[in-house]
Amino acid sequence: MQLIRTNRLDLHHIGADDLINLFETRDDAQALLGEPFKNPLRVLIDFQGPLAWRVPQVKADPSVNKWFVRWAVLRSTQEIIGSSSFHAAPDENGMIEIGLGVETPFQRQGFGREILQGMWGWVVTEPGVKVLRYTVSPTNTASIALVNSFGFDYVGEQQDEEDGPESIYEMSADDYRKKFVNR
Repeated sequence: MQLIRTNRLDLHHIGADDLINLFETRDDAQALLGEPFKNPLRVLIDFQGPLAWRVPQVKADPSVNKWFVRWAVLRSTQEIIGSSSFHAAPDENGMIEIGLGVETPFQRQGFGREILQGMWGWVVTEPGVKVLRYTVSPTNTASIALVNSFGFDYVGEQQDEEDGPESIYEMSADDYRKKFVNR
């Protein structure tokens, strides 16, 4: 799977077998990928976040893993500082939703923006992707400011089983390409 590079980060895809192994055994990044990564914050090990939802999807259909979890690795130190994943393959309307996490010591330094730019920049080149979606708690002002800085439109609210109320923001893949890719 293609490496996604941003200004300061490398977004490394976790293969299907490695994703399952990480979830079931909580092995560290170096053991999984054979890379010289450091994971002192134990990203996706102590708190496995999205793995509880992604692993069953991958076990049912390994081909969907291309949309799933990537470690955000700070290139200068080779330290894993967060992760990102789409929630599923694009749906019948071409909508794809993203989730991300940046560890506390690295928050408010622009890494969330870089992760989103990298992930969205890649996914808008994939066939069938027509709408980018970002959902966030209505009380998470930092994430709301972040998605607003990209120019996403607020389109409504939903009740998430795990996270409670969420505000929904969307942008067409065409608009994203015009604003950020084809410059």
